[in-house]
Amino acid sequence: MSYRIAVDTGGTFTDVVVADPQHNLTVNKALTDHSRVFNGIREALGVTAAGLGVSLDELLSQTSIFIYATTRATNAIIEGKTAKTAFLTTRGFKDTLVLREGGRPNAYDFSVAYPAPYVPRRLSFEIDERVDAEGNIITPLNEAQVRDVLRELKALDIEAIGVSLLWSITNSAHERRIGELIAEELPGVPFTLSHSVNPIIREYRRASSAVIDASLKPLMQTHLKNLAVDLKAAGFTGELLAATSFGGVMSVEALGERPIYSTRSGPSMAPIAGKVYGQAELGARDVIICDTGGTSFDVSMVRDGDVVFTRETWLGERFLGHLTGLSSVDARSIGAGGGSIAWVDPGGLLRVGPQSAGSQPGPAAYGNGGELPTVTDAATVLGYLNPDNFLGGRLKLDVPASRRAIATVADPLGLSVEDAATGVMKIASEAMVQAVQEITVNEGVDPRECLMVAGGGAAGLNIAAVVKELGAKHVLVPRTAGGLSACGAQFSDIISEYSATLLLDTRNFAFDRANDVLADLDRQMDAVAKDLETRGVLGIERRYFVEARYEGQAWELEVPLRGNRFDNQADVDQLVGDFHAIHERIFAVTDPGSLVEVLFWKARLTAVVAKPSLVAGGQGGSDTPHASRIAHFEETGSVRINSYDGPALSVGSRIPGPAVIEEPTTTIVVYPGMTAIVTSHRNYLIETGV
Repeated sequence: MSYRIAVDTGGTFTDVVVADPQHNLTVNKALTDHSRVFNGIREALGVTAAGLGVSLDELLSQTSIFIYATTRATNAIIEGKTAKTAFLTTRGFKDTLVLREGGRPNAYDFSVAYPAPYVPRRLSFEIDERVDAEGNIITPLNEAQVRDVLRELKALDIEAIGVSLLWSITNSAHERRIGELIAEELPGVPFTLSHSVNPIIREYRRASSAVIDASLKPLMQTHLKNLAVDLKAAGFTGELLAATSFGGVMSVEALGERPIYSTRSGPSMAPIAGKVYGQAELGARDVIICDTGGTSFDVSMVRDGDVVFTRETWLGERFLGHLTGLSSVDARSIGAGGGSIAWVDPGGLLRVGPQSAGSQPGPAAYGNGGELPTVTDAATVLGYLNPDNFLGGRLKLDVPASRRAIATVADPLGLSVEDAATGVMKIASEAMVQAVQEITVNEGVDPRECLMVAGGGAAGLNIAAVVKELGAKHVLVPRTAGGLSACGAQFSDIISEYSATLLLDTRNFAFDRANDVLADLDRQMDAVAKDLETRGVLGIERRYFVEARYEGQAWELEVPLRGNRFDNQADVDQLVGDFHAIHERIFAVTDPGSLVEVLFWKARLTAVVAKPSLVAGGQGGSDTPHASRIAHFEETGSVRINSYDGPALSVGSRIPGPAVIEEPTTTIVVYPGMTAIVTSHRNYLIETGV
């Protein structure tokens, strides 16, 4: 007997999804313990093991694969808790991290201070060296100066070093030599060389990748090592894998060497689950995935069967946060989760988020000392949540505490507690609508033509209202919605990416140079593929991409290639045609007469591994409500509604709103005028009535 475990540790909850040998998925949650992450994992797994009729020791000892996703790296960056890091660069480019690429969220808002660089200027050091754009050495590396700088860094107790020289992407000799000198002068201090982590032409993005990666190494290497030690002590002897921002997994050892890949790893798993559920239930190839956790609301997309990727991966607010510079699943996040705090601004307007109550103390409803009003408290006041059946009955909600918390925003506004709670839900919903529109309408996609798949512990509270506002007819809420990201890890493959920079134009295309770059990417993948094949993967898939632009444009668009070689002009014409089509979809305009430039080349290797399959449910169960309670809706006021035990419902059941469906790890609110249908896989398809 063999189990497969996937874990996603968020800012509020730790989600676990266990697949048994019959491919049944069991979801459980526990509050995240930030002091020792395994504590929360152990609690959730203990509940799961009991439900499966085995002990925790038996569950772990019989588990073949354990997949771990975490927000630890992202949170450390946003909270400024990474290692003390130095930045080494070419003389004259000390301010690369200071100047960034410009930009601000609001071009006319000068009240917002210019953001501080990721590494303080006082810890940025210039090195005498210079390589030109063709890779020729103009100024040799001053090794004596490098040693002096490294000795100064030792005196400053530097914990990590990021190195980004101007043209290291064309000739990496100087960067590699600095790496050797660091190992000599500062043994044990982790460092990252920019050409090895992100070989792109834009110096800010490459430098940002290097320093972010370096700064995370002490933290994440220790974190992953502790997890491995705790799992081993608990009896786990299988393979430990970690989720990455690519929407796949890799070994924890490999992730420890490139911890920047763990940023945004949690949100990257949700679209994998959305893709699987959308295809299984409705054969959908265009899917919008909404993941509402305790801290944030994440939106991602599957377009024409493929997860959408981006290089605009910001940690924190756009332009004000920090840019990884690396390709990752395109997941947009806003502070609108179950723990998001409601407040009244100085102008007397009700606001929600982005601040979150987290897991400690959490919403007032949790009874852990929290006093600030949150979305969860609003749902508790409105009667959407069952106080006696939260987290499967393991946490009793404190309704009076929630009412006191919501009253702190209701009283200043002259509203009843119920009306204020309704306002909190509406404001959170509107923020979610805008987030969905950003990734769809702004990218040339009509959300009404896509299937919406919703997950996260707080998703069911208002996702139906969000979808109706968007004009979509239905939304699919999986029964595993409470752990959607962890569920996605169950369906993920081993993914790695390789990249190179080469500027070519399609009018005078250099076939040999293009094919040399693609062949080099293939050689890099060959070594990894050979190792993976010995581990018994089901197959190896390779895909190739370029980033292209019209001549004179500032930014590129990613274009999939049809193969790994350019044999004739027809292949180039195909690339140009594909670029025009993508440009038309996103910007609603194309310029067939303009020259197209190709700047960046990328290959993605996917090792397909065995994974659970979705199991269709039987016809047993009933559609009889197990209880009723008073709930408040804007359309109806306070009314008595039916509540249903989700696991007991039969396939094909139709639940008219207003009603609630209670799953062990989430609650689904069916609003007035809507209907929830139990699908063949025992998921919930909510018809919005649009």
